[in-house]
Amino acid sequence: MADRLFDPARTAFISIDMQNGVASHDSVPNSAKDVIARVSELVDATRIGGGLVVYVRTSFLPDESDALHPKLDVSRPAKPVRPAGWDQLVPEMQPLATEPVITKRSFDAFYGSDLDLQLRRHGIDTIVIAGISTNFGVEGTARTAYNHGYDVVFAEDAMGTSSLTMHEGSLANVFPYIGRVRTVAEIVAAFISEEAAA
Repeated sequence: MADRLFDPARTAFISIDMQNGVASHDSVPNSAKDVIARVSELVDATRIGGGLVVYVRTSFLPDESDALHPKLDVSRPAKPVRPAGWDQLVPEMQPLATEPVITKRSFDAFYGSDLDLQLRRHGIDTIVIAGISTNFGVEGTARTAYNHGYDVVFAEDAMGTSSLTMHEGSLANVFPYIGRVRTVAEIVAAFISEEAAA
């Protein structure tokens, strides 16, 4: 008998930045539209399996004084003009009253938020993670999840970023060392099959 991928009742699916401001981003190898659709599949499967869905979004104060402003080797564009509602979840993401929505202000959804508290109070020991961007929001959050002792499962075909090199770098050189990389189909099957077997 094959080992279980995870116990659905102790697993949270963390959706990274499925918000209006990201829906139009260039994303490879999976388009933002495809990522949103696959994340929706994972949300449905998590609910069926009895897991916890957690939505992460990026947001700042209107003047972005709560954003990070360190010195970097790369030049970031000037502070963008944010369209109204840019930080709101896309219409496909409709949290239930029992599903936490976490606001992050950096690449790491744990930092400065109550994400770890929410997971522990729900008895979670495993997280499934997907979204945009692979090498920033997904990787940044997953590294901290690993450091906190969570088992991490990456939904490889439900994430994307602006560069194929960056996407593949995370998948090949980081994710296998801090978790397990699986397809959406494998993760959905784990949620559904475990629920059906209960």
